[in-house]
Amino acid sequence: DHFGHFDLNNCIRVANALEKYRLASMEDFVPWDCTEQLKIITDSINSPTITGEDIYLKEAFKKLCDVHAVDIVHPDMGSAGGILETKKIGDYAEESDMGMKMHFAGTPVSFMANVHCAAATQNVLALEVPNQVVDNPWWPKLVKMVGKLPLYTKGFANVPLDAPGLGVELNEDEVKKHLHREDRTY
Repeated sequence: DHFGHFDLNNCIRVANALEKYRLASMEDFVPWDCTEQLKIITDSINSPTITGEDIYLKEAFKKLCDVHAVDIVHPDMGSAGGILETKKIGDYAEESDMGMKMHFAGTPVSFMANVHCAAATQNVLALEVPNQVVDNPWWPKLVKMVGKLPLYTKGFANVPLDAPGLGVELNEDEVKKHLHREDRTY
């Protein structure tokens, strides 16, 4: 993830050096809008390439998919345009024989929206979970599950099939405990 902005030769050199570790993907060697450079890197290495967490709307992803500049698209649902737009991005990538991983950094409410989008999109490989989930044991307590299942079990998100909407309700008491120190208004 975010190797920095190397020249093309060094991007390829780093990817080749890391190949023995069989990484799931190599992310953002160069900025996402450098389509030609991404294509050269993707064609030159064996590890899958990925980009997209900073891209807004499907139109920008189309160019990457049309030339297969990366192997996997990586939208962030919160900044790509929401649930429907992210689903459209995934569907377009699937038509181009590309997978989709979903970038995520947010609240449990946003997490469940991502889970629903991922469950509805056939080519989803993974949904990232930020370290704030692991580092903050109170994070999953910010919501109450409406159905019978917890947010996740053994590293796998649960799609709440027995609950309406996203399957969560805001736990206002828990949210109030974690307001910013300088602004405690709710």
